[in-house]
Amino acid sequence: MVALAQPRSTAEPQSRGWRSPARWLEAQDLGRGYWVFFSSAFFFDAGFATYFFLFNLYLLDYHFNERSIGLIGGALTFGTLLGTLPAGVLAQRLGLRSLLFFCFISAPLLNALRALWIWEPAQIAIAFLAGLAMCIWGVCYLPAIARLTGEKNRTAAYSLTFAASIGTSVLGGIVCGYLPRWLAAAGFTLPPARVKLLILLAACGIALAALLPLAFLRIPSRRAEGDVETGSARRWAGLLQIHPFLRRYLPLMAVWSAVLAAFTPFANVYLQRELHIPLSRIGLIFSVTQIVQLGMGLLTPLIVRATSLMHSIVGMQIAAAVSLGCMAVAWSSTLAIALYLAFAAAQWMCTPGLYNLLMNETPDEQRSAAAAMTLFCNALAGSIATAGTGALITRLGYKPVLLGIAAIALVTALLFHLLIVPQQRNPGEKRPSLCAGEGQG
Repeated sequence: MVALAQPRSTAEPQSRGWRSPARWLEAQDLGRGYWVFFSSAFFFDAGFATYFFLFNLYLLDYHFNERSIGLIGGALTFGTLLGTLPAGVLAQRLGLRSLLFFCFISAPLLNALRALWIWEPAQIAIAFLAGLAMCIWGVCYLPAIARLTGEKNRTAAYSLTFAASIGTSVLGGIVCGYLPRWLAAAGFTLPPARVKLLILLAACGIALAALLPLAFLRIPSRRAEGDVETGSARRWAGLLQIHPFLRRYLPLMAVWSAVLAAFTPFANVYLQRELHIPLSRIGLIFSVTQIVQLGMGLLTPLIVRATSLMHSIVGMQIAAAVSLGCMAVAWSSTLAIALYLAFAAAQWMCTPGLYNLLMNETPDEQRSAAAAMTLFCNALAGSIATAGTGALITRLGYKPVLLGIAAIALVTALLFHLLIVPQQRNPGEKRPSLCAGEGQG
């Protein structure tokens, strides 16, 4: 610590950051509050990353097709849609920590029930309720990290949080893929569906463990002076008169979310049904995907520093679109898998940047509302995209549908470049208020 307090040349921190991840991490100056929150996010994301990897393959064992999977996934996202704005209001009234406690209890229990009750109408209904519970995480974690960090280390904080969920998913993918073989070698002859059920329930238990670190978390309250309930109501009413940044950001972010929701829920089904890859290899591919995404997530702050936040986002969106389009016409399963890994890495690198952009352009007292609006629009677009894509795949097959998704992704990237880049505020400029009639934040 003494060495850190001594004067150093301007080139030294940067070179050490490249040579030593520990020194880079120390330079971010992330406090105790962030690391406690990171621990909760670690368990919650690890559990549900494994759960959502395996769940659609679990439904295939019970002869659900893409249409049914799309309806169930759409119901989950539609629940997220309807719960997002109320969750944003509750976050302001009750506080982020209280709402996270409810999320960490209800979401694992509801998703465990989804794994136990295999009946399509029940699946749709419980998925809707699970979406209501899980939307709280999306509404709360963005402003929570923003409050626990500063603008200088926020990109690193988001990247570390995303990267941690990926890293823990690596082990989950290996277990999901190879556990049936391991059990068979040990003399246990459980049906494949039963093995998947045990993994799904264990994943819900891991997510439930997020409650333990949360008990030690204190999230700072940074209400603006005079921010009484009438002020909160005024901000929510003012959000109807959207600030120019959100007028451009929200529709484009919703379309980008629709692109991801149109393919991601069907990725493992595509690998199994279209490319005829066995579960053990799908689990290995999933784990490799997580490793690639982990590395790309950790590189995101360096790429942003070398280019700019918006240019890095647009570049990765274009890379994701090209990878998905090429995957649709790939002539071998090996090439398709490689392109799938490229798509997963590129689209994952966009996510911290897009949310960091939203938080940077939003005043602190309005971040919960802005996050809720963003997730509301994302969920609306995602629920339509998931349900619609399932029906289209059933009718047309994967190739034309994936080509269409890739084309939409490419157009979205170009629109981000044309509409968002020129509107970004200069460094040091004050953030304008999102609500009409309010002063600058």
